[in-house]
Amino acid sequence: MDFPFRTLLTIAVYFLGFLALAYQIVAILAALFYRLESRLVRARPEPASLPAISILKPVRGLDSGFEHAIAGHATQDYPEFEILFGVHSLDDPAVPAIRALITAHPGVSIRLLECKTATPNGKVGVLIDLLKEARHPVLVVNDSDISVPPDYLRRLAARLIMDKAGLVTCPYRAIAGSAAGVWEAFGIVVDFVPSALVAPLVGVREFGLGSTLCFRRGDLARAGGFEPVAGFIADDYQLAKRITSLCGRAVISEVVVQTDLSRPSWLNVWKHQLRWARTIRASRGGGFLGLPLTHAGVWIALAFACGLWSLAFTLLAARLAMAIVCGFFALESLLALLLSPLAPLWDLWAFAVWLCAFTGHTVEWRGQRFRLSQHGALERLNP
Repeated sequence: MDFPFRTLLTIAVYFLGFLALAYQIVAILAALFYRLESRLVRARPEPASLPAISILKPVRGLDSGFEHAIAGHATQDYPEFEILFGVHSLDDPAVPAIRALITAHPGVSIRLLECKTATPNGKVGVLIDLLKEARHPVLVVNDSDISVPPDYLRRLAARLIMDKAGLVTCPYRAIAGSAAGVWEAFGIVVDFVPSALVAPLVGVREFGLGSTLCFRRGDLARAGGFEPVAGFIADDYQLAKRITSLCGRAVISEVVVQTDLSRPSWLNVWKHQLRWARTIRASRGGGFLGLPLTHAGVWIALAFACGLWSLAFTLLAARLAMAIVCGFFALESLLALLLSPLAPLWDLWAFAVWLCAFTGHTVEWRGQRFRLSQHGALERLNP
């Protein structure tokens, strides 16, 4: 009985290991293509005219690096734009920083709005209210802690116009002030964002990252506005899905933005990753089932355990190369270069999160507990 089991196990590890190897190769090619495309795009002449842009920024709490992040938005090299900050209450800790920004940049149209629309996803309620006050035909939505370069808006608008895109999104890297935060930041640039770079190569259209969503106001109206996504936790994915299904493909910008993860504990990182995994499971069930094939470290460990040395070392080399090419070469994250030997360990962590995602349907988000129903819709649980 032992011999057939080991034979079947070896065959399974060979087959799945080669699929995992294929994914690493595709991810490397995706990163190289992204880098090449970015250089070509930057060399293109700018459109003759650039549309006015409204930046919609829902804010809740004073995130680490918030002042630096919003200052970069106020100093954009762009002809005409406005920034609308939305909070649920003017007692929010971020309000003084926003008011200081308004005082420091009197020549920039910056407004602070108290938003009262209540929705299961509070961020979307703020966006609904901000949209009513926005003046311009192109909208940019990004998370409150996102830091951007001075040509951020120019690059987004150019891609939206010249690529005839329905939506433009930005890849991102992260910084953090704790070991757990650094670990999560590492995972973002060697696992999560590479999967986003792979998406357009394999025909996935409906993707968008909360780091940036740039789209035309008219296209948002055609997709039903923000209201249809108000009950979902993955509002960025749901919004991108609706816009791209009607108004054209999503384009990944050559601009890499940055987020600040602050100083999370290991427990907080685990909860965040688990929430993320359960959200993906609810939103994209089929794709979620295939995620272990991207976790090369799992198949490296199994190949070593089965004595498949050639497969194990080949897959290990490919995984390290993918971490460096995607994380450092494409996303310019020094963290990816320095910690690249730990990429297989990240995969084991990610696989453990994947397994735990099947053990329940509840998530913790902004201090509240929710149940995820079909397609990632939110159901608030009693405290």
